[in-house]
Amino acid sequence: MGITAVSKKIRIGNVEINSCVSLSPLAGITDFVLRQLIREYSNNCLLTTEMISSEALVQRPDCNISFTNEKEAPVAFQIEGHKPDLMAKSAKILENKATIIDINMGCPIKKIVNGNDGCSLMKNPQLAKDIVIAVKESVNVPVTCKFRLGWSQDSKNFIEFAQLMQEAGASAVTVHARTRAQMYSGTADWNELAKLKGEIDIPYFANGDIISPETAKKCLEISKADGIAIGRAAMGDLSLIYRIEKYLNDGILIPEPDLKERIKMLKKHLDFQISFRGEETGIKFFRKFYPAYIRNIRKGAEYRHSLITELNYNKILNILDEISLNA
Repeated sequence: MGITAVSKKIRIGNVEINSCVSLSPLAGITDFVLRQLIREYSNNCLLTTEMISSEALVQRPDCNISFTNEKEAPVAFQIEGHKPDLMAKSAKILENKATIIDINMGCPIKKIVNGNDGCSLMKNPQLAKDIVIAVKESVNVPVTCKFRLGWSQDSKNFIEFAQLMQEAGASAVTVHARTRAQMYSGTADWNELAKLKGEIDIPYFANGDIISPETAKKCLEISKADGIAIGRAAMGDLSLIYRIEKYLNDGILIPEPDLKERIKMLKKHLDFQISFRGEETGIKFFRKFYPAYIRNIRKGAEYRHSLITELNYNKILNILDEISLNA
């Protein structure tokens, strides 16, 4: 029996996205290659780039991380920093490539927050507001923000923070349902996100622990969010966002890819990385993806170690063929 379909469209400023599902930004993960491969499955989802340092981009506006093409649209470019003028300049550099400019206010990593970027901005709401105002004034595309429930369990300020971002001109927000103190541990609190409903007039996306079509539906029901953002779960399943869209929109539950299908996806992903970055760099860059594609299998740790330490392309293919044969 099919589920009740949800809205297929979300309006973010003057942009209409024909999907309620987005790809969440992940540093070193949601690069041009992964985004292109996900786009082959889903024509409509909002893709988001990996986090881009505003200071680095202003110094090197032609850096590889800002690469995109017309097939990616709609695509949000996410920038991070804490200096309103540099954030505005970096947004301007990206304006012609971006459907949306997204501002990172949720990254919990120590080196980011120690630099007063990412989630540290939740401790300085006025600076966060100034950043949104500056970026909004510099570009003619919608501006959005991604943040967390708060810095810690005792300082959850996501409702007031979201209201302030809306006041500053943000057209939508994405909220990871954990605090900075939690990092990526524990469970995402979708119930907490439901408190946002009615408190802001702009759309909000729920993020955290969405790993399947079923959890996507449950998250939307509990959080009352307008959309959802998929993060690490997309690393080893290029079809996940499409499968979620199909379930939410049409009530059709497409089975999770089996190991043989994931190996095919892995090979395609690896080949694209090599063509994009060169063989040695592409193979080294791809190491982080093996555990996501090759999971829950016999001798999994042994196979993953062999793949991560192997730099010869043909030997990698041989290992993958062996895994596929023994599936």
